[in-house]
Amino acid sequence: MEIGIAGAGLLGRLLAWRLARDGHRVAVFDPAAGPAPRFDGHGAAAFSAAGMLSPTAELDHAGPEIAALGWHGIAAWQGIAAQLGAPVFVQRGSLLVAHRSDLGAAQRVLARLSRVPGSQPEPIAASQLAALEPALHGIAHAWLLPGEALIDPPATLNALHAGAADVDWQWNSGVERVDAGVLRFADGRTRRFDLVFDVRGLGGRPQLAVRGVRGETVWLHLRDHGLTRPVRLLHPRQRVYLVPRDRDTVFVGASEIESEDRSEVSLRSAVELMAAAHSVMPALAEARIVRLDRNLRPALPDNAPHIEVAPGLVRINGLFRHGWLIAPALIDDALHAAGIVAAQEVQA
Repeated sequence: MEIGIAGAGLLGRLLAWRLARDGHRVAVFDPAAGPAPRFDGHGAAAFSAAGMLSPTAELDHAGPEIAALGWHGIAAWQGIAAQLGAPVFVQRGSLLVAHRSDLGAAQRVLARLSRVPGSQPEPIAASQLAALEPALHGIAHAWLLPGEALIDPPATLNALHAGAADVDWQWNSGVERVDAGVLRFADGRTRRFDLVFDVRGLGGRPQLAVRGVRGETVWLHLRDHGLTRPVRLLHPRQRVYLVPRDRDTVFVGASEIESEDRSEVSLRSAVELMAAAHSVMPALAEARIVRLDRNLRPALPDNAPHIEVAPGLVRINGLFRHGWLIAPALIDDALHAAGIVAAQEVQA
């Protein structure tokens, strides 16, 4: 098939890579100047994400349907990373931690997580925590979420682009409107395809009532920091997380603001995030701040993902805070609904 994709973020790159591997002729259109990451608040939101694949932990913010999509996503990402030949996926579980004074807030979160069968966090003693993550100190309570995983968003997006060399990547080509079999551009041009995908995120307006939800993050450099798995601090005011991006970089985030402001990170967010991170990982006192990033997550009014399938058209949007977790499952569902079966499934 001749397939056109509007948007070269996470969904666009994953779709292009997969469809090209199945023998389709794919063209992708995006307003960005090129495939490289941008950290100025205006690039693809997927570049700014933490990459935590945490179905159980996300039950604090979403229902069991998101968790089910997430477990599918973890299995899919493991296979995709192997096919890409890139070291972008790690599965060591994740940790929930709380200070002694915050046990009440932690127990409320744990109660929400435990409502779904099979999602019981495992309490771990201080000695077990010290063995798992020696870099953490001063933590009174900790729980392990086995099976959860982590993916490196910038490296994965780069690998998906590089692995789809047969795709026609059209940069500086923002799509203004997507209709069945047609992409319409701001300069008046149109392109026709057998099938088009609209995965533009916030660019999907006004055809979808999508809004932006601001998130702010901090990148810290500390040589051989020692953290090996994602850590979420259960705090009464905000859920701060620490993510090991590589052996020398720790990614800190969790702000979620109902605003489409794309300006620089606020002093309040930066101070609160870094102070919370330092409270569980004291060695970060000597870390260097290498990046303050912000971006807008695309969300629909109900904060749930949206799939629309019609002849000649597929829309996927509203991934909100769950993008990396649920993207593979949403693509699988959309392709099956559109009657596109992977080559290996046809052969089977």
